Amino acid sequence: MTKLFRSSWWFIGITILIALILSIMPLPLEIKAFRPNWLALVLIYWTLALPHKVNIGTAWLLGFILDILLGTVLGVHALAMALVIYVTASNFQKLRNFSIWQQSAILFVFLVLYHFVIFWANKFLIQVSFSIEYLYPALTSSIFWLWLFPVLRGYRRRFRIR
Repeated sequence: MTKLFRSSWWFIGITILIALILSIMPLPLEIKAFRPNWLALVLIYWTLALPHKVNIGTAWLLGFILDILLGTVLGVHALAMALVIYVTASNFQKLRNFSIWQQSAILFVFLVLYHFVIFWANKFLIQVSFSIEYLYPALTSSIFWLWLFPVLRGYRRRFRIR
């Protein structure tokens, strides 16, 4: 294989692309409110695994792309994503040592922060009202972390991503 293809950015980029696709994929109205934050989960994983490659700048750029894909006010998801990845990156050594269940609980708190930042920015910009449905994705995301973490770790080990 060529050195360019063996670069870890190809493999990280594939997981980010899949997360973006899952973030915009249509869902039935009954479960749309429970859509996990796929992009946030994938970025949190890569920040924990490879903090020197996936960082706040990556989160800001991908949050901006998510704003474009979702058709929301530009910069709202970028700000929230950058804030969550900042907290994750500044504590990655502590978070790595927790069990997967503890990580899931901590991610729930991080994703509640993510959704509150999105709500506050939207409240300031477009006057929305708070609903408990804003927090449903944080719950489903923390549940999906229990599945996603081992899958991405196996993927990283299989392809020797460093």
